[in-house]
Amino acid sequence: MRFQLPLNRRQALARIATAPFAAAEITRTFAAEAARGKSTSQSQPLPEAGFDHTWLVGEARRLAGQPYKRREADLPEGFGDLTYDQYRDIRFKEDKRIWLDDGLQFQLDVLPTGFFFTMPVAINIVEAGKVTALEPSADMFDYGPLVKPPPAGTSLPFSGFRVRNQINNPGVWDEFLVFQGASYFRAVAKSQLYGLSTRGLAVNTAEPDGEEFPDFTEFWIEKPGPANSFIVIHALLEGPSFTGAYKFTTRPGPQTEVDVEATIILRKDVTRFGLGPLTTMFVFDSTNRHRFDDFRPAVHDSSGLQMLSGAGEWIWRPLANPLELQISAFLDDGIRGFGLIQRSREFADFQDIEARYERRPSLWVEPIGNWGKGSVELVEIPTTLETNDNIVAFWKPDTPLETGKPFSVSYRLYWGNGPDVTEGLAQVHATRKGRSFDGKRVLIVIDYDQAPSDPARLPKLEVTASAGVVSNTVLVVNPHSNGLRASFELDTQDITASELRVQLKNDAKPASETWLYRWTQE
Repeated sequence: MRFQLPLNRRQALARIATAPFAAAEITRTFAAEAARGKSTSQSQPLPEAGFDHTWLVGEARRLAGQPYKRREADLPEGFGDLTYDQYRDIRFKEDKRIWLDDGLQFQLDVLPTGFFFTMPVAINIVEAGKVTALEPSADMFDYGPLVKPPPAGTSLPFSGFRVRNQINNPGVWDEFLVFQGASYFRAVAKSQLYGLSTRGLAVNTAEPDGEEFPDFTEFWIEKPGPANSFIVIHALLEGPSFTGAYKFTTRPGPQTEVDVEATIILRKDVTRFGLGPLTTMFVFDSTNRHRFDDFRPAVHDSSGLQMLSGAGEWIWRPLANPLELQISAFLDDGIRGFGLIQRSREFADFQDIEARYERRPSLWVEPIGNWGKGSVELVEIPTTLETNDNIVAFWKPDTPLETGKPFSVSYRLYWGNGPDVTEGLAQVHATRKGRSFDGKRVLIVIDYDQAPSDPARLPKLEVTASAGVVSNTVLVVNPHSNGLRASFELDTQDITASELRVQLKNDAKPASETWLYRWTQE
């Protein structure tokens, strides 16, 4: 299905896409001590036993029964109009870092409002059930030459926070997790750079009337013990259509894992909502390189959508940057996992000394429990700018929610290099597209990462197309990669689109993951 992208959707994506870059590039820190200011918390008093997640679920239910009211920040003069460079010029005082001298495996910074981040969030520290609210103050930050500092003692509300750990080198406190902007957050594994994002919930994504972006409005961060290699974060979600109570248990390392437990409550009917939503950027690779006058061979944070179906089929769908917005739905029952994956891992794949796209993380979503019937939805939005996140993927359940009735879901996020395809199946390393020798047909070339030990016993290449005529199917060993190369031609005369499917088989058994691709006329 294809339709023109509403303007408000493009504007929202541009704002959100820019946001994480701002968060990632600010490298200074924030204060643990209380300072003057007014807390942004609007929650009900805690029970005598103190904070726990059950109380937070009750708070989300309470708010779901009330009219939605967006929280607004009282910003110092000029802070609602900061440019990107001005916002980046605000630095946190390193000696004020939360838990700086506590001998823990984690430290925290807090991020200020300003630039696009004008909605305040309340941040609390929880220790043995006791809650201490962090009070915002402009005195917590250093201001560079591009920013006029607010008067001393002025309140500067928070817009989010980052978590640090010695994830890469002992004694070096690198950030590995950031919450900032709507319900967005992002993480990295060891030796990686920030790339794609996830968020609490997708609401009415790519609908003609515009997408809704609910916010994490308040956080409760549990102080970990000295021996704890994990950190627990709770968040309250608020939006016009939903409220929610979230718990994130995060373990940084060579693969950073985040366990998500969420209870969401529907305030009013929505057209669609998505679980485990992922957002990334894809501009071009070898499938559409001809459309871009750029010195680099590719520009993307992720190269494909990977899925493991309920029936155990591994599926690979290369991402596209179409000329018109397109939506793909992959129906399933009991999905085992899906994610946006970066398989290009060499500097030569991008030739970008600054962006280093080969170091961007993949993100895999693994349901905990059976999610039942539904579909993985992939939204691909046209873009010419690598500062725009133009790809969204999420799980859309078939079963509608009941207004006011809590719905609970759990899943695990894996930030790293992506899942290992099981059962020895060959994985797609790259997809390339061009014209046939005579220029009359589309030529598709697929490189796989492994070849059989006996070159004389190649698997069978199966290619199908929903429209057009497939010809000249070829499968050979690629001696330069020690893998296999499949190729075929598609006669696209008189068609505008075709759904393509490729799989390698040994007898009747899969020898590779299933490759899916939507060819569209350009």
